[in-house]
Order: sequence, then structure tokens, then C-alpha cells
Amino acid sequence: MKKNIHPIERIIRVVLGLGLVSLAFVGPANLWFLLGLIPLLTGLIGWCPPYAMLGINTCNIGKK
Repeated sequence: MKKNIHPIERIIRVVLGLGLVSLAFVGPANLWFLLGLIPLLTGLIGWCPPYAMLGINTCNIGKK
């Protein structure tokens, strides 16, 4: 699996994922926190399956 997510996008995904997962511990009891696992895991791994299927690679943004 070749990384296809830019480092800044990875940070945003991890922060967003942690924010959604934290709903499991505070707020109303519901299962929406599970949705936070997707951006959290893709941010930690650095590889996004939909990006791979669509041929998107944000790692090369900003490189000359």
C-alpha cells in the first residue's frame, strides 16, 4: 500500500477522527462515534482506499 494522503491531510483526518470517537465518552449515547474510526484509521495509515480506486494522490501536492 503506497501512501496517497498528504501529511497535512493526515493530521486533519486524525484530529477529526479523534473528535468523533470522543463522542463515545461524552455527550448523548449513540453510535455516531464509530464513523470517526474511518478518518482516524486512514489518517494513521496514510492510505485511503477510495483515493486508490479513483487514482487520487495528494502526497505529490506541493512537490516540484
